[in-house]
Amino acid sequence: MTDRPLRLAVIIGSIRDGRFGPTVATWFAGEAARRTDIEIDLIDLADVPIGAAAPSVSPPPQVLTALGDLTPRLEAADGFVVVTPEYNHSYPAALKNAIDWHNGQFHAKPVAFVSYGGLAGGLRAVEHLRAVFAELHAVTTRDTISFHGTWESFGEDGRPKDPNGPAMAAKTLLDQLTWWARVLRDAKATTPYNA
Repeated sequence: MTDRPLRLAVIIGSIRDGRFGPTVATWFAGEAARRTDIEIDLIDLADVPIGAAAPSVSPPPQVLTALGDLTPRLEAADGFVVVTPEYNHSYPAALKNAIDWHNGQFHAKPVAFVSYGGLAGGLRAVEHLRAVFAELHAVTTRDTISFHGTWESFGEDGRPKDPNGPAMAAKTLLDQLTWWARVLRDAKATTPYNA
């Protein structure tokens, strides 16, 4: 067992123009940074130009470069927080493509979700992602953070207008995620996970 801080990769799943993901992810990373048991790696998929290249084909050089930057960061993570909107009752294509390129990097690691959107708050995207991550041998946390009516929920300062509810939800999510991350990290140190 180790006492080193847990490495959490916070992944911004949307790459669309006008996206709200960086605002939500920056808020969440700030909440997580208050803890001494966590190191945050904020990963913005807009900075990872893999486009629509499929894992089953020989990728062009720019995709290999992008993967060369992203893959080690995902591999080093003890757990993940996926920040996602909901597009047409599901999650963004760029997020799915990034996940598809990285199967083994998610094995026996926990994944939590912070979603945002309109009335549903991105929860339908989260439900779809749970099945995807189960296929990758990942463990998803029960509790999520969901912002309904996102644009009205945040102030111009990039923080929730009602800070108390989201802060409590972040604490609950982080408590669950760090428990799973620590338990799985320690278990893999003594018994390798073979998928």
